[in-house]
Amino acid sequence: MYFRLRLMISVFCLGLFSFAQAQGVKLTGKVLNEKNEPLAGVSVKITGAGGTTTDMDGRFSLTLVPGKKYDIEFTAVGYSAKTISEAEVIAGQLNELNITLEVKAQTGDNVVIRTTTSTARKETFNSAIAFQKNTNTVSQVVSAEAIRRSPDKNTGEVLKRVPGTSLQEGKYLIVRGLADRYNQAMLNGILLSSTEPDRKTFSFDILPSAIIDNIIINKAFVPELPGEWAGGLIQVNTKDAPARNFFNIQIGTGFNTQTIGKDFYEYKGGGTDWLGYDDGTRGLPPGFPRKAEFTQLTQAQKTAYAKEFKNIWSTNKKSGAAFNQNLALNGGFTRNLGRKNKFAAVFAVNYNRSNKRVVYENQVNTVQNNIASTSFDYDNTKYSQDILAGALANFSLQLGNNNKITFKNLLNINTTDYATVRNGYDFDAGQGTRANELAFKANTFFNTQVTGEHNIRSIAAKLHWFGSFNILDQYIPDQRRLEYIQENPANPNSAYIASIGQSNSSQKSGSRYYGFLNDYNYTSGGDISRDFTWGKLKQTVKGGYFFQVKDRLFDSRPFSIYLPVDNLSLRRLSPDQLFAPGNFGDGTDNKFALSELAGISYRYLANSILNAGFLQIDNLIKEKLRVVWGLRIEDFDQVVGSVKKSDLRHVHTKVTDYLPGINATYKINAKTNFRVSGSQTVIRPEFRELSTFSFYDFDLGASVAGFTGLLRTKVSNFDIRYEVYPRAGELFTLGFFYKYFNKPIEAYFNPSSGGASTYNFLNAKEANSFGAELEFRKKLDFSEALKNVTVQGNVSYIYNRVSKIGNDAERPMQGQSPYLLNAAIQYDLEKYGINSTLLFNQIGRRITFVGGGDQPAIWENPRPVLDFQVAKKLFKNKGEVKLNIADIINKQAIFYTDLDANKKFDNADAFAIKRKYGTNISFSLAYNF
Repeated sequence: MYFRLRLMISVFCLGLFSFAQAQGVKLTGKVLNEKNEPLAGVSVKITGAGGTTTDMDGRFSLTLVPGKKYDIEFTAVGYSAKTISEAEVIAGQLNELNITLEVKAQTGDNVVIRTTTSTARKETFNSAIAFQKNTNTVSQVVSAEAIRRSPDKNTGEVLKRVPGTSLQEGKYLIVRGLADRYNQAMLNGILLSSTEPDRKTFSFDILPSAIIDNIIINKAFVPELPGEWAGGLIQVNTKDAPARNFFNIQIGTGFNTQTIGKDFYEYKGGGTDWLGYDDGTRGLPPGFPRKAEFTQLTQAQKTAYAKEFKNIWSTNKKSGAAFNQNLALNGGFTRNLGRKNKFAAVFAVNYNRSNKRVVYENQVNTVQNNIASTSFDYDNTKYSQDILAGALANFSLQLGNNNKITFKNLLNINTTDYATVRNGYDFDAGQGTRANELAFKANTFFNTQVTGEHNIRSIAAKLHWFGSFNILDQYIPDQRRLEYIQENPANPNSAYIASIGQSNSSQKSGSRYYGFLNDYNYTSGGDISRDFTWGKLKQTVKGGYFFQVKDRLFDSRPFSIYLPVDNLSLRRLSPDQLFAPGNFGDGTDNKFALSELAGISYRYLANSILNAGFLQIDNLIKEKLRVVWGLRIEDFDQVVGSVKKSDLRHVHTKVTDYLPGINATYKINAKTNFRVSGSQTVIRPEFRELSTFSFYDFDLGASVAGFTGLLRTKVSNFDIRYEVYPRAGELFTLGFFYKYFNKPIEAYFNPSSGGASTYNFLNAKEANSFGAELEFRKKLDFSEALKNVTVQGNVSYIYNRVSKIGNDAERPMQGQSPYLLNAAIQYDLEKYGINSTLLFNQIGRRITFVGGGDQPAIWENPRPVLDFQVAKKLFKNKGEVKLNIADIINKQAIFYTDLDANKKFDNADAFAIKRKYGTNISFSLAYNF
């Protein structure tokens, strides 16, 4: 029986192999010009056989027989021909060949026709590097080929490989040492809003790497791009037309070294928590009155509703957390509709569930004469179950070689369900304290967009238009905080009692909080470009319009449980008994009462309207000199807090910014560029930073509030860069940059006793930043022993200082690192399907919060991060197994006050937070059908 089964399998596989040989295997690719523009109508011919032409995206497809090698010739009017030798296809594998054609050289009135020859393997690498070499500004490019060969599962991990960048918390990007607020994200050419309601940033871990076509990180501004950034503009482009029909699945598991084998605490939740949304378990009781109605109720009526809340205030211990889980499904197809039309679709579903145990200690210190006075010292452990799930559906319709319409959709759910357990000492009160916070925060992000691209050949023009709708919803249902304090502070062994007093507005203990935030973004616009000839060289003029409306509705319902008359017998009850229904009274007895903080400061609305237009000219002044220059005008109108001018929350900003940009590239030779650029950009405050809403942050032990007087930051940018591309897959660049920040926005910390410390935002007067960047990528194939090794690295040094005001100490801008270091070693055994990468990253110490008043700043200590990734192809390259080890060193993150001013953390300093994340180890298996 066993022999017969093996024989049947062998015959079946032989039949599949013979069928594949008979049917042939597709070779697909894309043809670009030196400006990284797709070339339509390029003739693609197989020597001695047939051929095809490229479509409007520059794409082509050929069917070849496996096991044979072909010579393929690419020709187009006005471009030098290129012949690719030794092209071949492998059954069961993605066979892709990307080409860059050069414009025919001109000498006087004569045209010099060159025909170049390259191998398929070399040309694929050449095209990826050529894309970066030929961009119209200072940028980094991550190609689809590089993403396909990497073991990274999401865009955040891919970006860790880009020189000059680093990630914070595994998802927030830092470029040139500038904090995330100075960076901006685009998806398929359309500007995105922040994915975090309380932070000006984009979470790049929501995008699976399998659906990415390429990523471009711009470091210098050109007028066709949005003007609100200063560090980097990250353009993520998802696939819309697959090279061939495909379907793959990836499953994985893993753990964190701080969760495996350790006790894990959680609280009773709902039945759909594993999907990332609450099923109503944490919702307000059925029929609960609205805010205005609740405040009009009698205390007895309020008590009736208080008894209906679920009495879940304690955590449950279990031995060890479950292993992390991840699943990803990706698929796509292409269909011909007649001879010239084509319909394509790409789908993706991803699900990640991870358990984390973060151990941290935090203090609040007031400093006078370089002596720290500690208000409290807490030891905390945060146990969280995080859900990251999403789906993507992209469709494209190509009508002939001149028209293309795409419809792209992205849905993401990012949820954390956590319990924080705290033990510590309150020095202001002189007593020990124990507390916990139970919370569920769900962010839902949805983006849909439709775009059109049209070649108008009669006037040598290209038209591009787009429309997009974006939703970000945040829901925080029933966030609970409860604190216990020592009954007899003089006795360190005394029992603990609930810290519930007569105040009916406390959010520190006995509080229940509900938060509702809805962001709606509407975006539309378009541009048209036209080619013309000047001085016998091709020029391009481009103009466009951009329109975006952002609406935010924020509302919260903070409730406080208090004791009108103290009752020690109640306060001595355990958390699971404390707020039982029978312990609530009508306000005339000595039982608990419920109130709601219903002032206008607990809600706000916000709206902004951005109108932008640009005109840009791409000049080839000489064959070796290209200048891209123009002007972008952005008219910004924003209202935050309330539409009523008489309301103290009302903030109205209306300003028009003129943002010029110029980028000049001189080709010293075919391998060397010299770039110079200058521009003006802006950084605007986020809605949250302008709102008066104040929220007590349990982790920080202080309240976080906005400031209505914030102004935008204007940034002047200048860059000089020398680039060398010695050969395929290699580069060396050396650059210098200067940035001037007018009124930079900074986060301030204002310490105070009794839990009244606050964090808010203010404008500094100005800051200057001087920087130098060095990066390289080098293959070590000069040695037989190292021929499979590639090394790459980047180091950035930035000198940044804020203008002094009064007696302020000289310091860098909040969030600015003095240096950034990236290094990577890649070992690739293509013959055996093995690739591995060792990554190192470190950023210099930076200010997390500027000190308010006479208080010194809180610094973040440098923290080295070492990651290792290895992957092995299986099942004749159809499968792949991966092992990732993230944060191998696992050094403690430390935020501190530098009391002895020696620019490093030591025993003489007072720390604010010490946090340890643990090492993440994950294992996954993928298969391509």
